[in-house]
Amino acid sequence: MRSHTAMLETTVEATIAESFAGPSPGELLRRRIRGHAGLVIGAGVLVLIALMAFAAPWLAPQDPFAQDLSRRLIPPIWHESGNWTYPLGTDMLGRDYLSRVIYGSRISLLIGFSVMLISGVIGAVLGIVAGYFGGRTDLVVTYLITVRLSLPVILVALTTVALVGSSLWMVILVLGLLKWDRYAVVLRSATQQVRNLDYVTAARAIGCPTWRIIAGEVLPNVSSHLIVVATLEMGSAILLEAALSFLGLGVQPPLPSWGLMISEAKGYMFFSPWLITIPGLALFALVLAINLLGDGVRDVTAPEGRA
Repeated sequence: MRSHTAMLETTVEATIAESFAGPSPGELLRRRIRGHAGLVIGAGVLVLIALMAFAAPWLAPQDPFAQDLSRRLIPPIWHESGNWTYPLGTDMLGRDYLSRVIYGSRISLLIGFSVMLISGVIGAVLGIVAGYFGGRTDLVVTYLITVRLSLPVILVALTTVALVGSSLWMVILVLGLLKWDRYAVVLRSATQQVRNLDYVTAARAIGCPTWRIIAGEVLPNVSSHLIVVATLEMGSAILLEAALSFLGLGVQPPLPSWGLMISEAKGYMFFSPWLITIPGLALFALVLAINLLGDGVRDVTAPEGRA
């Protein structure tokens, strides 16, 4: 009898030891990240573009603003008449295209990050406040979201920039004030799911102030939703800036915005197609990387079976 009891105790102890010896939550998360090809590729491409933007003064072989009409429309190196002095050729004003593409990454990342920050702060505050307090506060915020959703972003941005004037910081401000609605919708819903959970109720019961409950209990538990929306909205902001620049109401010359480079080259698309193809591919790679990163973050942070 004693031996049987000892064997049972040993079995229970071994089972408990195996459960504790399993991978930790951090290790499981790292495994999911390494196993998600889209996340790894998106993060890798985005890091490369960010490093290119940071090191632009050292990577650019020429001055991106220097003009020389005697060397205009030199083709890239894969063309028969291309040369290694200008690996991606020159534009219609004789400016080195590789240098302008490298410096253009700075403009796109600056706009994407700045718009994401401005709209994220506005949308997160409105969404969390509406979801946590509910009642009339929720009704007011819901009304603001509905009004915002009824306004087409590109049309309002075009009208505002045309009336006020176009510049890099004006584009950032206009897009930042127009792109907050998705943050508010997603975080309002996420906060409504979190506000009545046990740890939030316990924080209220011990007398924690409201701001501390929101900052310490609610915000950390909706941050995964915030990160996913932020990455997707960053890509959307970059595309909107490119559209505005293409229409002549975004970043103004001589700044090397990828959207502006496409706009300037549209008259040469049949004779010098690389002028449109190169910045178009750069824009495509950046937005694709951001979206892959956002989808990957959503997948690896979702509960098992709900990715």
